[in-house]
Amino acid sequence: MKVSLALLLLFQSVGVESFSTSSIVSTLHQKRTSQFSPGKISPSTTSTTSNTRLYDAAAASALPEEGESSVGGGTATIPNEIFNLVKGIVGSGVLGLPAGIAAYGNAPSAVLPAIALIALIGFFSAYGFSLIGRVCSYTGGTSYPDAWSKSVSKDTSWIIAVSTTMKTFCAVLTYSMILADTGKALAETGGYALSRTTSLLGITSLFILPLCWLKNLSSLAPFSLIGTIGMLYTAVAMGIRYFGKAYIAPSAAVAAKFVVDTQFQPAFGANGAASVLNPSSFILICMLSTAYMAHFNAAKFFIELKDNTIERFNTVVSTSFGISVAIFAAIASMGFLTFGGATSGLILNNYSTKDVLMSVSRIAVAVSLVFSYPLAFQGARDGMLDLLQIKDRSNTTLNTLTVALLAAVTAVAYKLRDVSLVLAFAGATLGNALIYVFPALMFRGSVLKMKDASKSLKREVKFAMGSAGLGIGFGIIGLRMAIKSVLMGG
Repeated sequence: MKVSLALLLLFQSVGVESFSTSSIVSTLHQKRTSQFSPGKISPSTTSTTSNTRLYDAAAASALPEEGESSVGGGTATIPNEIFNLVKGIVGSGVLGLPAGIAAYGNAPSAVLPAIALIALIGFFSAYGFSLIGRVCSYTGGTSYPDAWSKSVSKDTSWIIAVSTTMKTFCAVLTYSMILADTGKALAETGGYALSRTTSLLGITSLFILPLCWLKNLSSLAPFSLIGTIGMLYTAVAMGIRYFGKAYIAPSAAVAAKFVVDTQFQPAFGANGAASVLNPSSFILICMLSTAYMAHFNAAKFFIELKDNTIERFNTVVSTSFGISVAIFAAIASMGFLTFGGATSGLILNNYSTKDVLMSVSRIAVAVSLVFSYPLAFQGARDGMLDLLQIKDRSNTTLNTLTVALLAAVTAVAYKLRDVSLVLAFAGATLGNALIYVFPALMFRGSVLKMKDASKSLKREVKFAMGSAGLGIGFGIIGLRMAIKSVLMGG
């Protein structure tokens, strides 16, 4: 790991959302339709096409037991929800996962425990997502912060607001880093020599800034689908390149089809499956906590589901996360098995700029991120305004703040180069909190407020709190290993 990458762990990332666009679109929409005040976040309307279930005081004092049907006014079918949730989970964050394997191993067998970890973290992430929906069922919550207010405390709901806003800022930072690398690579494909700095400044000034100044971003939302298509295409392309042995270590008897810089050439050693016992494996675990992040939208998915019983909601969650696990495992495995210990923090950097197949992937990722950027940026900017209680939302104020924040993000993206450690830091801090800790605390709070909670629910509270403790442990060790990577020089 490079020092510059590990430094990201000291600043925290986003998601890279998984850093998915659809999650940010929903978050931004919720910010537009709600008001924030210290200690309280009022419920927001999470959909313009379906009715939300609003509970009165009587409903709040007679919370339903587990398994009791909770039917709302949603119209989305299970297949529709699965498609949208997978689209929300699978984002650009998956492109850093191969480097997570390289953090602890450099032999092909290191992939085996990695796949197991991808599945395990996927399970716990799905469980946290499910808990948020169930808490909404028990309390009538209409959003993540509203569910917290009704299950834990209104006075501490600012914690959720701060966490989600910071997570979105991390997404923006990651977008800038990926665009800088991708722009440079695409220029080389076209025969132009372009530095990473020039790529970053050019894309930011010519595309990102004008888009971030737009007042209505609804026309950009459809571009989120490009990101998902791009990830699926990338998985297939990586598989073709791996099985076709287009990239081979310099020591191989057969010459590689594509030649890349020395730092990106395939390199394999003896650190295989057993290396997962090295604490450095927690870097991958924390990266996964970021990659699976879609929990901002859990309440929205529950409310919009037609006939939204807990059983039907869990079907959506389990299927969606199962599909995402398969995609994550495929991309992480193919990338690492192709380049081994030389795997870059952004796997696309490893592939030759002369590789047309992978250049198409770079184009898809770049287009998706350019149009996703303002959705994430405005959500983060407005979240900061809410937290600071700045009521002046004039064009002058918004435009000035946009320039200042974008300049700051660009400056950090200029210094930091490794996306993988941004993902790791995001997972170790905010990711673990939003996926494991906060949902468990909300579930515990909602069960405690039930008049006659069943024994099974009370037992599950212990399991939920155990998963929260596990997440905290993962975060502490993962963050420690990232810092160690910085101090040791990578």
